[in-house]
Amino acid sequence: MKQSDLTIVADENIPALEHYFGDLGTLVRVPGRTLTREQLAEADVLLVRSVTQVNQDLLENTPVRFVGSCTIGTDHLDTHWLEQQGIPWSAAPGCNANSVVEYVFCALAALGVEWNGRSFGIVGCGNVGGLLQRRLHALNIPCAVYDPWLPDNPDTATLQQVLQQDVICLHAPLVKSGPHPSFHMIGERELAQIKDDAVLISAGRGAVVDNQALLQLLRRGKRFTAVLDVWANEPDIDIDLLELVDIGTPHIAGYSLDGKLAGTRMIRAALSRALSLPASGEEGGRQGSMKREVVSPDKAESAVGAVARALLQIYDPRADDRRLRAAAMGELPMAKAFDQLRREYPERLEFSHYRADAAALDELQRRQLQILGLESD
Repeated sequence: MKQSDLTIVADENIPALEHYFGDLGTLVRVPGRTLTREQLAEADVLLVRSVTQVNQDLLENTPVRFVGSCTIGTDHLDTHWLEQQGIPWSAAPGCNANSVVEYVFCALAALGVEWNGRSFGIVGCGNVGGLLQRRLHALNIPCAVYDPWLPDNPDTATLQQVLQQDVICLHAPLVKSGPHPSFHMIGERELAQIKDDAVLISAGRGAVVDNQALLQLLRRGKRFTAVLDVWANEPDIDIDLLELVDIGTPHIAGYSLDGKLAGTRMIRAALSRALSLPASGEEGGRQGSMKREVVSPDKAESAVGAVARALLQIYDPRADDRRLRAAAMGELPMAKAFDQLRREYPERLEFSHYRADAAALDELQRRQLQILGLESD
């Protein structure tokens, strides 16, 4: 039975909409990237992901009285205008942080990079970067952090110091103004400081890196390892840059089913608070919750090698890389192909859904897998 009579317009790619919002009224699913003001003519609630620019042009003279973004970022929301209009809004900070951190370790595993003995640099230490930092501390791996908004971080370093580390992970939000803008923060000068044997992983916002500067640097033979999950000008990404990076994926680092469902759940809670609606009576919505056994590698492998092989049995980003490269060579324009890959993304469960065969692991291997989120029998 419906508890309310709202009209909710929602991005069709938000999972479990019926489960979390079906009790509130009518759900209207739309493609988020092409959403128009006309589609909001009768909408009380707008639910989006990061592909929809929510601003005065979209919302003026519509009845929308709540905006929820089921993603961690807010650079696609004109929050100042929303607040001026008295329209409550919410994002879902941290909902997919674990998914992105798992992507980082799986990317390193796919590249054959042993993280023991390597130093890490983190640019942006919010929900994602902070979780990565805690994981690294648990693994006894040193890291340096650049985040001007968090000067008291115990691992605080300058940007130049971070760029000298062995593995550099970019998780900063996209900020274009104010005291600490991040737009093109990693430009030609910064990219030139990265060591040739380093790994650069960009999984925050694409325009934090000057993509043209990166393209030209790689063309000239600068050969640090580059992993890009986020790109400038998404979804119409630079195919020439894709050809030169070591792993390229279509902005899916945070696309675990767990992360998506957490975002949906957080926005339902925010909507209930904002409009004084009943809380969702549904606490489930989690699919595929069965533990799945990981086929464990031989004990004779190094600890990190064994862990890496186990992780790749759960998620191998090279499969996403192959799909993106194939799409770039296909018949669809790059922008449409990029969005299609995101829309049709296969179910990916986080490490916590899996267990390792303890009999095939030594104590150090079991400990590392446990820190990364797996259980063992």
